[in-house]
Order: sequence, then C-alpha cells, then structure tokens
Amino acid sequence: MNHVLACIDASTYATSVVDLAAWAANRLHTDVELLHVVQRKDAVAARNDHSGAIGLGVKTELLEELTRIEEAGSRLAVEEGRILLDAGVARLRAAGVEAKPLHRHGGIVETIVEREADANVVVIGKRGASSEFATDHLGSKVERVARASTRPVLVASRVMSKPQTVVVAYDGSPAAQKAISFVASSPLFTDLPIHLVMAGADNATRRSRLDQALASLGERRELANFFLVDDSAKKVIGDHVLQNQGSLLVMGAYGHSPLRTLIVGSTTTAMVRTVHVPVLLIR
Repeated sequence: MNHVLACIDASTYATSVVDLAAWAANRLHTDVELLHVVQRKDAVAARNDHSGAIGLGVKTELLEELTRIEEAGSRLAVEEGRILLDAGVARLRAAGVEAKPLHRHGGIVETIVEREADANVVVIGKRGASSEFATDHLGSKVERVARASTRPVLVASRVMSKPQTVVVAYDGSPAAQKAISFVASSPLFTDLPIHLVMAGADNATRRSRLDQALASLGERRELANFFLVDDSAKKVIGDHVLQNQGSLLVMGAYGHSPLRTLIVGSTTTAMVRTVHVPVLLIR
C-alpha cells in the first residue's frame, strides 16, 4: 500500500476531499491517486420522458434524439472530469503532494473497490453532486463505499480544517478495538492528542475497557485521555466533537451496541451524517 485514493466529482465537497487527501498524504509520506468516475446515465430518465405514451411514428425520432443527447452528455461529462482532475492535481501539487489523475467510466463503488487494493486510505466526500444539497443527508454512494471497501474510509465534510485532535468513538467492541489499533500504529495520527469517548454510566466495567484501550495505544498513550459520559452515544460523541474544534472522528465501521453497525445501525450513520468534521471509518 503506497498511496491515498481520493475520489472527486462536481460537488462542492471536491475541494475538501483534495485538501484532506493532501493532509493524509503528507502525514503518510506518499502520493495521491485522484479518481473521477463518469457514470452511465439513462437519457430517458434524465429528461423525465414518458415515451411510452407517444405514438409509434414519433418514437423512432425520439430515440434518435435521445441517443444524440446521451452522446453529447457523455462528451461533456468527460470534459468536466478532465477539468476537475486538472484542478485537483494542481491543488495537491501546491500542497507539496505528487498526484496521479485517473479518469474512469463505470460504477463509482465498483471502481473504488478495484482501485483501492494498493491504497493506504480512501478519501471521499460526504455527499456527491446529486445529493449535496440534501441537508443532513448521507450520500448513497458514501454508504455503499463504506460497506464495500476493505480500506479505512476517510469521509470529508463540506469545509476542511486541518485535524488537530483525534476523537475515537469507543464502546469496547471488536470494531472499536480495530480503530484503536489503527490509531496506535498509523502515521496519520503522529503527535496528535487522542480522546477516547465512551457513552454510558460511569462504572468499573466501562473504566476497565477504557484502561485497556489506553494501554493498546502503546507509545501514544501519553497523548491520550478518556471521556466517559452518561448519555446517548449520539449526543456524547456529537457534543464532544462540537466542543473540540479541529477534530477528526474515528469510528469502527461495524461495531456493536451502542455503536451497532455502519449503515443499518443508527449511531454510526448519524455521526457520519451530522458531524461537521472528517470521519474515519475502520473495517
């Protein structure tokens, strides 16, 4: 694994994805593969045409017109992708990161899964161009990428600020333990303060789990503190991130109660959807 895979489209998240990828690449001392995928569109659906209600004599003309529209749209999408990639590569190089542009046709999720084999981390925007204005909505492609990817997925918020504190949502589950192990070993987090945040009543069992988690951090234990708050996981994590500007939230992608599962479970989904900071999901 020797690069950061960053995926951009025409959404307003593209700049944040590029800047977050530059941050990650600089800390990992690697380069960036900047990916843009042109998806095949259904021209009839795109125009909301009800061609089934049109007489047979008109249908042939209509299909020819739709074919021309689709071809023109494909050329436009390719050119738009080239412009986006050129701008992204220029921005990455200005940040001191070498970048390789990659233009592909096909499915976004399938292409990311194919290209991530040699990646340290995948960076993607919280919402794509088709859903970016849906307030507090998590883009469907992000959900699918987070489920399918075997690499850590770094989800960019709309505005990117350089991470200053690592906030780990911890519940003692195997997924949370994997997140702890990643934080303990990855150069992404070198010299950054680490906050282990756990929701629930203050008791011996939870304190024991937190002590074990702190011990798992090894040499980075000295930079870590834990926070045990008796409230719902959504509120505890959300409030802590809000109170600590410049946070990077780290979560196990398939944890158990109260951070149950990534997309099916409500807590992890809510955190990715509502916090205004980058979220790193660990499989």
